[in-house]
Amino acid sequence: MKVRLAKSAGFCMGVRRAMEITLFEANKGDGKLFTYGPLIHNQQVLDLLRSKGVDVKEEIDEHDKGRIIIRAHGITPSEMEMVRSSNLKIIDATCPRVAKVHAIMKKYDNKGYFPVIFGDARHPEVIGLMGYSRGHGVVINSLEDVERLPEEKRLVVVSQTTQDIDAYREIVDAIKGRYPDAIVFGTICDETYKRQREVRSLASEVDSMVIVGGYNSGNTRRLYQISRSTGRPTFHVETEKELKRSWFSSTETVGVSAGASTPNWMIKSVTERLKTMGKVRQHPLRRLLRKVFLFLLKSNIPVATGAFSLTYAGLRLSRGDADLIHPFLALLYVYSMHVLNRFLDKEASTYNDPGIALFYNQHKIFLITTSLVGIGAGLLLSLSLGIAQFFVFLALTMLGLVYSIPIIPWRFGYLGRYAKIKDLPGSKTMAEALAWGTISSLLPVIGWSNPFWPGVLISFLFVSSMCYVRCGLFDILNTQGDLIVGRETVPIALGEENALKLLLLLNGFFGIFVLLSTATGIVPNLGYPLISCFVVSFFYLTAYQKGWMKDGSPLQAIAESNLLLAGLLAFIWKLL
Repeated sequence: MKVRLAKSAGFCMGVRRAMEITLFEANKGDGKLFTYGPLIHNQQVLDLLRSKGVDVKEEIDEHDKGRIIIRAHGITPSEMEMVRSSNLKIIDATCPRVAKVHAIMKKYDNKGYFPVIFGDARHPEVIGLMGYSRGHGVVINSLEDVERLPEEKRLVVVSQTTQDIDAYREIVDAIKGRYPDAIVFGTICDETYKRQREVRSLASEVDSMVIVGGYNSGNTRRLYQISRSTGRPTFHVETEKELKRSWFSSTETVGVSAGASTPNWMIKSVTERLKTMGKVRQHPLRRLLRKVFLFLLKSNIPVATGAFSLTYAGLRLSRGDADLIHPFLALLYVYSMHVLNRFLDKEASTYNDPGIALFYNQHKIFLITTSLVGIGAGLLLSLSLGIAQFFVFLALTMLGLVYSIPIIPWRFGYLGRYAKIKDLPGSKTMAEALAWGTISSLLPVIGWSNPFWPGVLISFLFVSSMCYVRCGLFDILNTQGDLIVGRETVPIALGEENALKLLLLLNGFFGIFVLLSTATGIVPNLGYPLISCFVVSFFYLTAYQKGWMKDGSPLQAIAESNLLLAGLLAFIWKLL
């Protein structure tokens, strides 16, 4: 069955921020950690946080010690004062958009306005908002409630940030009819509005809809209700285990969206399961070819082929000529290291991409065998080139394997936090870039009689920068899973926005560097067409930064194809 995923599905900005703050604090291991009430409305996430030592605290005791996180929904001023009077260190993860509504409530309450809140009176966000009205306001959720509002009052009207935008407009129109001078604020989050609009549009284009998220999540239930209102068969599930084949017996295309408190790994698990269900109209040969294609895609063949292509381009850039032995060595090395490190670090894969994790579990014997064969073939091939190249390839292989293996015991205290090389902050992206640059540009130099070192250096920087930008993007896409397992990647250390800026800066710098090196004759004219690789990198980084493209196969396909583009340009340059 074909699955169409809504672009806006999953964590909203406020929830993502709260989760990242909580996971970051949990990974620090700096004493007890609590959240004041459930962090978000998703039981699976709460279970995960509990497994990492994050407890939920409903009541505050003055003798409590440790750290406490204020959830994304926010709390009342009196509750905040109570927390401040304890011995707990406060970490405020209130959504900035909710905090903005707090400020509106406080300002107009002080001016004597009567606050009216459109929302669910039992929702934590609304309870927090009511606290800023000092009990003077009222919560409404229907047109009938508007009729019961008191007369001769100056009204200020706000909404719970996750409410239905159309329902709020009806309420506002009714209020304006009775109170022309009422001050109304559009406080429904832009992401909420976009998500609701997208569900309506997607439901009109598919055979059925699945909404993923907690049953006690208000915004998820609203997405479910909006989808059902279109007349399209709609199903609300928390996990992929609740899906039933009978629901999709006549479905060819299913649409999927998710609430603001639903993490990426749960959405991906649902979409992977849906692909195996429903009605399929495909020729057997086409179905077989698709299975082969997906198998190759998930088995790291594309990235290994990209290493072959990038090495070929790097060799031609450094000396104007290239063999196929060293690109093939790079292919064997990258394939084997990527496969084995996935098995050595499978916990992160479970959260970053459940589909890939399942694939690796199903084909464990084949993948491990082929990766070991790849290492063996690489060692034999490098030995045929000379003893020096053999030892360099062996050293790179050993470093690649040691990357995910503990080398410092946990009993060494602080140092034990960095038991593996991959535990070092930002090491993953840099290690991969340096390994690619070494296998592609420095290893071949050993066999050259008189290498031109400036050209070799530029080739090394070209390959390494291409790899660093690609790997850096994937680190950004995998932030949730890496935070869960405690990995300190560049996006986690700098923040997603700053990490993207860094990648764009590095991409531009090295693009200009290669351009100047070509213009001054240090490297062949191949440098000119290779600049287009930096342009493609700029495009996909900017597309993600601006929200034009989200985490998914198209974005990753462009990043991987950029590596193939380098080799293709080098091959065409040779022919011309």
